[in-house]
Amino acid sequence: MDFSIKIIDAKSTSTAHKALKTACIVVGVFEKNKLSTIAAGLDKQGVVAAALKSGDISGKPGSSLLLRGITDIAAERILLVGLGEETNSVSEKNYQSAIQAAARNLAILGAGDALIALPAVKDRDVSWSIRTTVIAFRESIFRADGLKSKKETSPTGVKKVAIAVTTDDSALAKTALTQSVALANGMDLTKELGNLPPNICTPTYLATTAKTIADNYKMGAEILDRKQIQALKMGSFLSVTNGTAEPPKFIVLKHNGGKAKDAPVVLVGKGITFDSGGISLKPGVGMDEMKYDMGGAASVLGTMRAIGEMKLKLNVYAIIPTCENMPSGTATRPGDIVTSMSGQTIEILNTDAEGRLILCDALTYAERFNPAAVVDVATLTGACVTSLGHHNSGLFTRHDDAHDKLAAELLAAGKQTGDTAWRMPIEEAYNEQLKSNFADMANIGGPAGGSITAACFLERFTKKYTWAHLDIAGTAWKSGPAKGSTGRPVPLLTTFLINRAG
Repeated sequence: MDFSIKIIDAKSTSTAHKALKTACIVVGVFEKNKLSTIAAGLDKQGVVAAALKSGDISGKPGSSLLLRGITDIAAERILLVGLGEETNSVSEKNYQSAIQAAARNLAILGAGDALIALPAVKDRDVSWSIRTTVIAFRESIFRADGLKSKKETSPTGVKKVAIAVTTDDSALAKTALTQSVALANGMDLTKELGNLPPNICTPTYLATTAKTIADNYKMGAEILDRKQIQALKMGSFLSVTNGTAEPPKFIVLKHNGGKAKDAPVVLVGKGITFDSGGISLKPGVGMDEMKYDMGGAASVLGTMRAIGEMKLKLNVYAIIPTCENMPSGTATRPGDIVTSMSGQTIEILNTDAEGRLILCDALTYAERFNPAAVVDVATLTGACVTSLGHHNSGLFTRHDDAHDKLAAELLAAGKQTGDTAWRMPIEEAYNEQLKSNFADMANIGGPAGGSITAACFLERFTKKYTWAHLDIAGTAWKSGPAKGSTGRPVPLLTTFLINRAG
């Protein structure tokens, strides 16, 4: 799908759209028979007003109606979408409902192109509307049937979408469009990786994907194998790989878009390509969804692809420890004690708490880059889903000025994109639950505050830099009829980095 910007004279926005030749123009209407300014400018024949009065469209958010053959305008069709109650500006939620309705309709419409001409959104600039529009349309055409022997019939919908903006917004809009398409491409990569079965999306597959990103966007790439990982003394990471024949990989990607002297932002992604739980075997029901346990790695790779495409002027490094967690005669056992790269020893009480075991060594490895900030991303705990459901990712950082600032940046990026996070506590009291009689720490702290004690475990390996942890167990994928990867938190991470570069 091709996207473009259509610049309209700000002084004549209400009537300029009449002369625009397009197969379909999308305009908004409100409840109680109210027309948006642009809809009113197109309605000299009274057809739109009549449709509202007849009840053919209610104006409620997400409602829609297609009109054809209206004289006195250049567009072949008008697609009306509901925006809710009439106010000075449209709410984010109502705009999203409207643009999603437009995307659904245009995906099956026999038209080659369309023009989106919706009102401004309350407290948001044009870049927000453009990003929301691009993501909604790309989501509407995303397919997950690549491995089916008989593909579902592809809808023959609109292939070109133009977004109308005023002259004053033209420069910002063009930048926003470039960034939004790159973001959508990154989200698609994340969803594709997440949806692949674990017999295809192995650690080696993730490493190959990273190399492809590096080649396409002129990044540096290092792929460490088992012997190199052993040489680094990553005993915690390697303990997770003991039960599988699939070789582990330690992936490092370097996007040097900033100044050579600038410290990089480091993203660390958990890459468990299948998590059986190991000896602490998971229940069989829903275990197939443990292919999504590499959601952190997938989102970091999607983010790197996005910033590579937009040539972001910032130094960003990605670190991805990736392996399987499987049971076998050689698998790590509950009660085993391992030594991490940092030298700290860990008593493994539950082999299903494996994500933190691979992340802790990656977080220690990150020290060598003297990072400006480190953000790790992981489908880490079911406890986070219990706490926050599927709406917010869990955000954990220390509580001081530097970490409060990093948390504020990440939370703001989430609010900008609708890819939201919620800050959770890290306090010394929770560390009591990680005490071990036999090692420096245990890898679990019991069921109480499980997502917090997991973050406290990781925090012990991040003392030398500013760090945040995103638990995306509730947001990286959906279950049930809508089963599939969501592409989150690529919007949050990418926008966080764009804001830093800006």
